[in-house]
Amino acid sequence: LANTNTMSTPEKQAPKADSDVDEAAAANGVDDNHEEAAEILTDLVQNQMSISSGDATQIAEAQTTALQQLLQQGGASASKQQAVQALLDAAMKGDASVQQQLMGQVSGEKKQHAFWDTQPMLNSDDKKDKSIKANSNNATTQPDPNWHKPIVPDKEKEDLRQEPYNMPKGFEWCEVDITDDEQRTEIYDLLYQNYVEDDDGCFRFDYSRDFLTWALTPPGYLKQFHLGVRSSKSNRLMALITAVPAKVRVYGEEKDMAEVNFLCVHRKLRSKRLAPVLIKEITRRVNHTGVFQAVYTAGVKLPGSVASCRYYHRTLEARKLVEIGFTRLAPRMTMARMQKLYKLPAEPNTKGLRPMTPEDVPAAHKLVVKYLEKFQLAVVFSEDEFAHWLLPRKGVVSSFVRMDADGVITDFCSYYHLHSSVLGNPKHNTLNAAYSFYNVAKTVSLTALMKDCLILAKNEGMDVFNALNLMENDNFLEELKFGMGDGNLQYYVYNWFCPTMQHNDVGLVLL
Repeated sequence: LANTNTMSTPEKQAPKADSDVDEAAAANGVDDNHEEAAEILTDLVQNQMSISSGDATQIAEAQTTALQQLLQQGGASASKQQAVQALLDAAMKGDASVQQQLMGQVSGEKKQHAFWDTQPMLNSDDKKDKSIKANSNNATTQPDPNWHKPIVPDKEKEDLRQEPYNMPKGFEWCEVDITDDEQRTEIYDLLYQNYVEDDDGCFRFDYSRDFLTWALTPPGYLKQFHLGVRSSKSNRLMALITAVPAKVRVYGEEKDMAEVNFLCVHRKLRSKRLAPVLIKEITRRVNHTGVFQAVYTAGVKLPGSVASCRYYHRTLEARKLVEIGFTRLAPRMTMARMQKLYKLPAEPNTKGLRPMTPEDVPAAHKLVVKYLEKFQLAVVFSEDEFAHWLLPRKGVVSSFVRMDADGVITDFCSYYHLHSSVLGNPKHNTLNAAYSFYNVAKTVSLTALMKDCLILAKNEGMDVFNALNLMENDNFLEELKFGMGDGNLQYYVYNWFCPTMQHNDVGLVLL
């Protein structure tokens, strides 16, 4: 969650014992201990320069112990083991300058991504150079001939890996049927207990079962792309990754892709290297359908992002947002003044704005698809896909159209509903949030249309309206009193070489 302000952390209870995860947590402990010792060692070396002489002996002893643990565990490469031994010798001699020189070899001054650095993604040098070229007005600059094509060429089906990747002992692959009530509840429970939570532990995404059905069953969806991992002993769902088909345009190239989402591993198993195996297996399955590109987003910075967007939040119910700690009163701001600041009219101002119906789909589809042509990264909806994603579903997605006297749809706005549980609050259990989806304004300004969208969302019981600064959203964010959030959303295109782009070049909203 990308929230507008710092939030207090509620008291947390100790987790209950769990035989499924405790058994797995005992495996592969050397790697985790090795990383933990390296982190401790990094802190010790970085802090050593600022300590008093009275503490130096204790620090040196702790540092030596951490180094010895690294040597005993044997989880590092031979070159790193040599660096550890040299650092240990320097620590025993108290040679701080030598320690600083060797520290980068032991802990790595530049963060490495052991898995993602092996994947067909843009690297940082490519992104920097190509972005400068792509955005340059210098007519003599020639585009890189490698742009706009796969990083790794497509393969014939017989050249692909035929067998699923191996699971650690005690776990096995499964396909989860989102249309089955019991299995849908399993997905809901896994995500609710282990998926996205804010840094302070105050809010946790609460995807409704209807939302999950909508998100995972667009036209052409395949059950084998709803990939789970179960405990062999209890059959309990322990991890999940999903993909759905989509046609996406990157600059001028339209490609069939997979939209990857809901990568979730039980919180007690997150250090056991399950996520890379999940990603490799979903990639293998997608490749077997003849698709070799994917698009996905992440709140963390991984290698190969093609764009970065920022979350913004518009307060709708000021008192509730303050009471749950989502936002707070600014200095010299009273609750009454804050409520007045964010007050909205009772009804939309745009005449004729109404919920979209199935009869509106052909015209609304044409309007939105034409609008999205101006962006460099955008979804290319078929009419059936547009109907699935944008027709109103109670508690899931809301969309509105305006039709002129000739029966032509001229304006369109939409948002989806993604609520969060409020943790540890005695008064409120749920944060009701609307997320801006796709919006097109032709006969009114985008600001006027989105103001009406805020009113409609508030009238549906939303507490906050969230929007990314993609497409043309910069035009209304400030005027409509959106506040900048503290989270960025990175966009990634798997196995596709292209220049990076600005946030307002993005015309794709992923759930």
